[in-house]
Amino acid sequence: MNCKTIKHLFLAGLLCCGSAAALTACEDMFETDSDRQIFDPALDQKTDSMFYTLGILKGLQQLADQYVMTGEMRGDLTATNCYTETDLRRLADFTADATNKYDSAYLYYRVINNCNYFIAHRDTSLRTGSRMVAIPEYAEALAVRAWAYMQLAKNYGEVPFYTTPLVSIGEADSQHEMKDMQGICDALAPEMMKFSGTPVPTYGSVSAGVLNSSDSDNPQEKNVESNLAMLPIDVVLGDLFLETHQYEQAARYYFNYLRTTNCVLEEAWIDPTESWIYRILNDKMPSAISMVFNGFQWGRIFNVNSSSDIITYIPMAANMLRGCVTELPRYFGYDFYSTTGGTASSTERYLLERQIDASDAYVTLSDNQEYYYTPTAASGGSTVVRTAELGDLRRYYTMYPVLKNDSSFSVMRKFNSANIPIYRAATVYLRLAEAINRMGYPDAAFAILKDGINDDLLTYVKTGEEEDDLEAGRYINPETATMLQTTIPFLSAENVQTFEENWGIHSRGTYFTRGAFSPYQFNTIVGRKLEELNAQSSVFNGQWTKADTIDAVEDIICDEMALELAFEGSRFGDLTRIARHKNRAGLRGGDYGSRWLASKLAYKHPAVSLLEERNWYLPMK
Repeated sequence: MNCKTIKHLFLAGLLCCGSAAALTACEDMFETDSDRQIFDPALDQKTDSMFYTLGILKGLQQLADQYVMTGEMRGDLTATNCYTETDLRRLADFTADATNKYDSAYLYYRVINNCNYFIAHRDTSLRTGSRMVAIPEYAEALAVRAWAYMQLAKNYGEVPFYTTPLVSIGEADSQHEMKDMQGICDALAPEMMKFSGTPVPTYGSVSAGVLNSSDSDNPQEKNVESNLAMLPIDVVLGDLFLETHQYEQAARYYFNYLRTTNCVLEEAWIDPTESWIYRILNDKMPSAISMVFNGFQWGRIFNVNSSSDIITYIPMAANMLRGCVTELPRYFGYDFYSTTGGTASSTERYLLERQIDASDAYVTLSDNQEYYYTPTAASGGSTVVRTAELGDLRRYYTMYPVLKNDSSFSVMRKFNSANIPIYRAATVYLRLAEAINRMGYPDAAFAILKDGINDDLLTYVKTGEEEDDLEAGRYINPETATMLQTTIPFLSAENVQTFEENWGIHSRGTYFTRGAFSPYQFNTIVGRKLEELNAQSSVFNGQWTKADTIDAVEDIICDEMALELAFEGSRFGDLTRIARHKNRAGLRGGDYGSRWLASKLAYKHPAVSLLEERNWYLPMK
């Protein structure tokens, strides 16, 4: 990359370092009342941190659409149609060039340069009494910078790297190091680790100009809870280590975040007996079913005003006059910015000309899941659990079927309020499962899907009596129980009570996965996946090793990511990261992960061979 290109990438970031007004305008998304100039780099006033942090977060708004589109259009869950615009179509078939509007590295570098300026000049010794007032914002700047660099590495491979703020054209002209994901981790993680456990900054509610229309036909403007717009440093550290195959380190930092914030996977199910979904599923529903169902609506976790699942989201403005807006609802078939405003009903906002469809792979994956239900509550302490061929019901919220001119019309509802989730509790637990599985504990990883990591797992520790263990639903190996009490200590005496309400994530779409009575069991589900893999390539020769089991559980986790996190922006990054895990493991050849990825994306008819990792990246302009 030549100096001219580097200068182009950095100019936008350089221009943002002039004043607080350049970072936060009074009519903008994160509204502040500061006009304090910051040409003096001392940053020695206690209030400076808030204005700079809100300014940094504004940069995330400007890249939100790009983050989602580059992550989803290249993944296996989306499909184009006759309305899809050219830039999206070229992302999907891997023909995007440097003119593509979603190929803008400078949006990330603008965020990075603002973080660099804050990190370089902030006086972190300021106190109010014994409280170090600048530390939460300092840790946040470290986290945002690392997150932005990770997205660059995912999109471009090796990227220009700098940690000093650029405040002149001459500095932008100078040479800079190039680093890949490993180099970025090595450079940034040591400083970040010093601030592990630091809570995100919070300023209460800040003016958002956001219309939250997900729960009402008459939406009202609502403020943003500022802490929900922040990136937790331990979660970003976990991601850095997971991306670079340092699995135990990744698990430790994910766990540290979950422990320090008391973050559990809440109950969140979809009731198939509700009238709207019963109508959709009527052809599939056995007529004799009379379900015993007590649950909570999964869809409500996307309401940022009441959800305990959302960790970080990017809230977008209600209109262009109030700040950054998003095209995401429109792409998926919903007119968030309807000219009829609050008077428009939900159905009036649906757009037939949606540009992005769910792929056949996503629909098939959802339809192939079994639904577990209790027709009766049996006496004697036992429970009867049966299986219905309903599929995973999260699909019917994510791509809500709306009968409007054609029976296939559907709308993706996760962005109906123009809020873009970056991290949810589900995201962290699924990545924790990925890390723990690669640590060598596939049973613990499966527990995150099935039962949740809680003290009930200790009743499912194997005794060594195979038939008794199968009958009692015991699938946790003794060494795994020890790991969960020591290395990643969810079940230690100190922590076990914190996580006693953890639920299995697969139950969100398929209901009754817990315990010995559910048909959703480790041996059954993992065995089915091993048979599926064997049918594809006949690789096992009748003998399944622990490495095979880890690989199969990784595929099951990848499927769960699709079911839970579909269309939220992380899919292509999840696929390529898992492909690298598989290549690195060397099971079935050093290119097995590349072949796995190419197979998943073959339906897109990519213009380049995805067997070559260099073709996973966008051109950097």
